[in-house]
Amino acid sequence: MAREIDEAWIDEAIDRYRRIDALRAEFERAVAAHVVSVHSPDDTVEVLVTAAGDITDVRIRGSLQHRHAADLAREVQAVVTSAAEAARWAREKLHDEVFGAFRSLHTDVK
Repeated sequence: MAREIDEAWIDEAIDRYRRIDALRAEFERAVAAHVVSVHSPDDTVEVLVTAAGDITDVRIRGSLQHRHAADLAREVQAVVTSAAEAARWAREKLHDEVFGAFRSLHTDVK
């Protein structure tokens, strides 16, 4: 028994694929461009990180004259760990914004 080809379904599937591809490109651009600022617990170290996880800048605030290297290293470690978590959070938020309204390819079968 031969099945008929549903041209409308094929056209819709192609349109959806193109839309998904466009949304993916938009998401990738947003992830690369979105920057989050994260501070160490004592606020002496600031890291700027993209939603892709790339650290774009590290800023040290205040004087380092009376700081021990080990203390500064702990602050940098804490802020870099927080930056990774912030990047992951930002990616999730951007994903929800970009793809949230897109309905699935499944249609309800009655």
